[in-house]
Amino acid sequence: MKRIGVITSGGDAPGMNAAIRAVVRAAIGRGASVVGFTHGYEGIIDDEAMPLDSISVGGIISRGGTMLRSARSKTFMTEDGRDRAVGVLRKHELEGLVVIGGDGSLRGALALHDEFGFPVMGVPGSIDNDISGTDFSIGFDTAVNAALEAIDRVRDTAYSHERIFVIEVMGRQNGFIALEAGLAGGAEAILIPEVPYSLMEICTDMKRAAVRGKRSSIIIVAEGAARASDIKDFIEKNTGFEARQLVLGHMQRGGSPTAFDRVLALRLGALAANRLISGYTAEMVGVDGVKLVSHPLSYVLSTERAIDPEKLLLAGVMAQ
Repeated sequence: MKRIGVITSGGDAPGMNAAIRAVVRAAIGRGASVVGFTHGYEGIIDDEAMPLDSISVGGIISRGGTMLRSARSKTFMTEDGRDRAVGVLRKHELEGLVVIGGDGSLRGALALHDEFGFPVMGVPGSIDNDISGTDFSIGFDTAVNAALEAIDRVRDTAYSHERIFVIEVMGRQNGFIALEAGLAGGAEAILIPEVPYSLMEICTDMKRAAVRGKRSSIIIVAEGAARASDIKDFIEKNTGFEARQLVLGHMQRGGSPTAFDRVLALRLGALAANRLISGYTAEMVGVDGVKLVSHPLSYVLSTERAIDPEKLLLAGVMAQ
């Protein structure tokens, strides 16, 4: 291959810029040119093309978000929309496309391959870390550290005023961020969608802790498990303790990526470009321990990534 494209799609994730940079510079190192499209699949359909070279991706490694910007495309979900997208890709004489994004973005890439035979390579970019085939997705470490910083700051106030704080983190369908940040932040309770919980038992534990002299607690809840406001009200009603709520929201998506996310993005972006140029297609690159790996997109998208049961057990032990 001598000419490939690259997009970022779906929710933005810190480290996406580093991945774009790696795709471009790895491709140039192989003698190929790169065309980027702004606004993901929608940008392909609207022909929002921009040539990318070493200079255009210089200085972006530390920036959050994505220089190519991102969007979700209802048009691309239709057969006509995908047909138009492939027409634009071929108009620019592209021989393959690197897609950086989450589950929905990777499904779009697989559709291009299955329906039109267009070569694609996926790079996992999602703060949720819920993509199979890789231990980590780009942006997860940064999101966890953003949540952890908030937890650490709130704990000081919780201790000073002897209050219960309920902190809601992102995770509509999974609790990866909540579990990781809760463990690192020493949370007294972690509520995630994957595991049933009893608020009454949590209240009972808080009362017992108060008898032992504990006057403050931090509860971490993934947004898909419950609303922080509802938990706060339940705790106040059933314990008599004063409680506060904090919803972190999209601030977890922004900001400069951590060193871990930058290096991960560089490794995965370069691997994606190299495999695509070498003739591989319909894969997603990832990391297994310290090793770089690649898996068929069909496998990645048909496999569910599960919460680590050992971390769940550890969280319960540490909360005592």
